[in-house]
Amino acid sequence: MTGPGTAPAPPSRGGRWIQHWDPENETFWNETGEKVARRNLFFSVLSEHIGFSIWTLWSVLVLFMGPEYGLTPADKFMLTSMVTLVGAVVRVPYTFAVAIFGGRNWTIISAGLLLVPTVAAFTVMEPGTSFSTFLLVGLLAGIGGGNFASSMTNINAFFPLRKKGWALGLNAGGGNIGVPVIQLAALAIIGAGGGPRVLLGIYIPLIVVAAVMAALFMDNLENVKNDTGAAKDAARDAHTWIMSFLYIGTFGSFIGYSFAFGQVLQNQFGRTPLEAAYVTFIGPLLGSLIRPLGGWMADKYGGAKISLWNYVAMGVATAVLIGASMEKSLALFTGAFVVLFVLSGLGNGSTFKMIPGIFQNKALAKGLEGEEAAAYGRRLSGASMGLIGAVGALGGVGINLAFRQSFLSYGSGTGAFVAFLAFYVVCFGITWAVYLRRTAPRVPVSTATSEAKPQLSYAKV
Repeated sequence: MTGPGTAPAPPSRGGRWIQHWDPENETFWNETGEKVARRNLFFSVLSEHIGFSIWTLWSVLVLFMGPEYGLTPADKFMLTSMVTLVGAVVRVPYTFAVAIFGGRNWTIISAGLLLVPTVAAFTVMEPGTSFSTFLLVGLLAGIGGGNFASSMTNINAFFPLRKKGWALGLNAGGGNIGVPVIQLAALAIIGAGGGPRVLLGIYIPLIVVAAVMAALFMDNLENVKNDTGAAKDAARDAHTWIMSFLYIGTFGSFIGYSFAFGQVLQNQFGRTPLEAAYVTFIGPLLGSLIRPLGGWMADKYGGAKISLWNYVAMGVATAVLIGASMEKSLALFTGAFVVLFVLSGLGNGSTFKMIPGIFQNKALAKGLEGEEAAAYGRRLSGASMGLIGAVGALGGVGINLAFRQSFLSYGSGTGAFVAFLAFYVVCFGITWAVYLRRTAPRVPVSTATSEAKPQLSYAKV
């Protein structure tokens, strides 16, 4: 038993399980919690980073696949679309897995599973392999997308609300940066005249290292493991689905453009694989690096405000892309695309920061206080993050399918960009109407119960 000003006893470490965790208690956080949380964050980032690299592996491999592979541009867009789809779908069970196995244990398992698609790709990556085989092996790479969901759910539980924007932004940004890192590695290998198997051979031992590091240095939280029903409760809350839609606009853009950028440059502007590889990594790199800044800005100014104006900026950048595409201006097109990547990364950080704030506000509206309110917020926000991440990643599928159809119909990506612009306008409208409109009192939107709710403002979310 501890008083409000006393740090609880250090957590039990038997079997790498922590029995007591109270990050909202400042004494506990300063004396015990922060060090443990930062260590788990670091090794979570390592595993998630490699997971992102494996998920986006085929966005790089298609650059190696010249005419001798017998694949059309439509085939390549279909391949990357399906890989993105699998990565989105597996995020849901990966979220549940943290509660079933524990954060550390599932990080070990999920990191080890990355060996399957990597070794499979190493085996089949040569001319003469059928498109159906490439598609099947590519689908396996989708499991790398699941690492994000389990990692964010796990890390969300380690940090206090006042630190979540920064911590979740750093965790996700460190994972996102796996996209440009594998693209940079591919650039170096292509430039040196190497083949795709060299790239795959580099990642196989890195996967083993990530799994071993998780086993040695990460922890499980007992209170997260025992809460397997949280995802069901989160799924019944309308805010989970509103935020899922908004996350399509930010993360869906980031991952979709990461898969498609190089192919658009090749098919619309006639860039060679090496010329495309020289620039494709820049956008994902900057978008990944700025994600923690988006989380920090959301901590300081409110995630809804940052997200709202970020959608405005994304709309402007997309309008410039439409003009550049119609004028066939490669320099303007590339510059605007990089800006759009940066904005998608900034929005990733700000929208994800909104999630714990929303559920914390709902806890207060229910009359909960102190640790009880914090526990309620952690419970539902952690579970909802996996669902939101899964739906958001489906935006990447839509982007690749939109590019595929646009090239089939018009021979360029212009039609797809028009559709993306319209979507960002809708995201702006929803953010304003649900989280910032001041003409009527906001209440927590929930389909779980019909009882009257107290007035509640989300302006600071």
